[in-house]
Amino acid sequence: MCGLAGIYSHRERASRELLLEMAGELRHRGPDGAGLYLDGRFGMANTRLAIVDLEGGDQPLSDERGRFWVMQNGELYNYVELRDELGELGHVFATRSDTEVIAHAYEQWGAQFLHRLNGDFALAIWDRERRELFLARDRFGVRPLFLADFGGDFCFASEAKALLRHPAASRQLDPVGVVDVFTLWTTLPDRSAFAGIRQLPAAHYLVVGEDGAERLTRWWDLDFSREGDATRPEHELVEELHALLADSVRIRLRADVTVATYLSGGLDSSELAALASKQLGEGTLSAFGVGFADAQFDESAEQDEIARRLDVSFQRTTVDAGAIAAAFPRVIELAEQPLVRTAPAPLLHLSGAVHAAGLKIVLTGEGADELFGGYDIFREDKVRRFWAREPESSLRPLLLRRVNRWLATDPAQSGGLLHSFYRRGLEQVDDPLYSHRLRFLNTSRCVRLLHPELVRAAGESASPLERLTEMLPSSFDSFSSLGKAQYLEVATLLEPYLLHAQGDRMLMGSSVEGRFPYLDHRVAEFAAGLADGHRLRGLQEKYLLRKVAARD
Repeated sequence: MCGLAGIYSHRERASRELLLEMAGELRHRGPDGAGLYLDGRFGMANTRLAIVDLEGGDQPLSDERGRFWVMQNGELYNYVELRDELGELGHVFATRSDTEVIAHAYEQWGAQFLHRLNGDFALAIWDRERRELFLARDRFGVRPLFLADFGGDFCFASEAKALLRHPAASRQLDPVGVVDVFTLWTTLPDRSAFAGIRQLPAAHYLVVGEDGAERLTRWWDLDFSREGDATRPEHELVEELHALLADSVRIRLRADVTVATYLSGGLDSSELAALASKQLGEGTLSAFGVGFADAQFDESAEQDEIARRLDVSFQRTTVDAGAIAAAFPRVIELAEQPLVRTAPAPLLHLSGAVHAAGLKIVLTGEGADELFGGYDIFREDKVRRFWAREPESSLRPLLLRRVNRWLATDPAQSGGLLHSFYRRGLEQVDDPLYSHRLRFLNTSRCVRLLHPELVRAAGESASPLERLTEMLPSSFDSFSSLGKAQYLEVATLLEPYLLHAQGDRMLMGSSVEGRFPYLDHRVAEFAAGLADGHRLRGLQEKYLLRKVAARD
């Protein structure tokens, strides 16, 4: 993991001083080292968290001819295999680092090299001969990358705070971005919370030419349009998914430092801990989890039981309301946006415990719910569509109470909610946002908390839901209703919020790298290609993943 910052000026030589100031804002992302590269109007700077090739992996670095200069934030997990393949093609390496593999892979295959990468990355490649900048992000946007055009300077950085060091930055809130947050929990990628600063979208690359022209290209997408083979024997699917997850964990244990894991007590993290423990050997894995002083949120008993069964060393960080409140200013500083939930604060405490233990890497379970149908929103969507087809069915309140545990606790009080909330837009099943519109409308009530002038300024642009609809892929209509709901969950919750404000930022705030085995593209593509019933069987979520976990 690292912090990246760069300038491609179309006016004058890139400023060394400004680059160092930008990199200085990213020291928490890379406390182990720093690097700088200048080439006329282009320059880039790096702060490094040393994970692979501790001695030889300093950045920026280049191929042996010095044509392609590279920085990356993140890791390539299949760099060993790529290095061997490139070596057979005649490439010569000077280090063992995964970053050097990027330089040679780009030289060999051009932009298509991205399809060969298995990793989480935001990367920058400078082509000295063509005077061309190439930027790219991984498939799920695990690693952030922000962009801005300031008075003839094209700038990029791992965090917006580095871009705000530019003297032409307005340092003002973006009304559209703020309204995004109070509707979707986060901003859409064409914006950020700051005026003039946007994001490179996940699974996209951007080429910036010498004349300043920018070319943005999507290089990968999650495709739910393929019909899964519902007749394939279940045991074959279980075997294949188990093998994919085991290999995903295997390559994510590659590092020259110790890898630990998060353990929440739930299915997703427990399966990762089981797979990692098998590969590392019993009694060698360290696990970390959050406990809550409030018993209704605490899963300490489950954590302890899983840790005992797997024979892992477990350390719990217990937080209460006071600890969450005390951490929140730092949380906002790291997230670089308003937040409508307090969930990132306990995760900042948790990453702090990992750092205090002298560790730099943790496996974590994000992505399992989104890919294998684990959230209530998927079951709610299924029940509401049934309700729309069978409006007189007496089953609908019973089904909704199965989906929503709060409804089940007080049926007398919840009857009105069943009709007033879940009936909203019930018949509009052709709405592309059908599965999520209730959530978005409910969250958007928070917009009333904002200053009227800010809301009016945002109203001059398309609404968040209009812009989101425009961003959906052309194949979206061919997805099943479950596939549509899962795609929206990945695009609006996983990528921009869970992996961003709640994931990368809270981890890197403590100089800890998170690795996400469920987001291995092989696992994700397998999940998207399953028949719906293998993800959501009736109202049982994560059906196939549960079968896999039962093996371990």
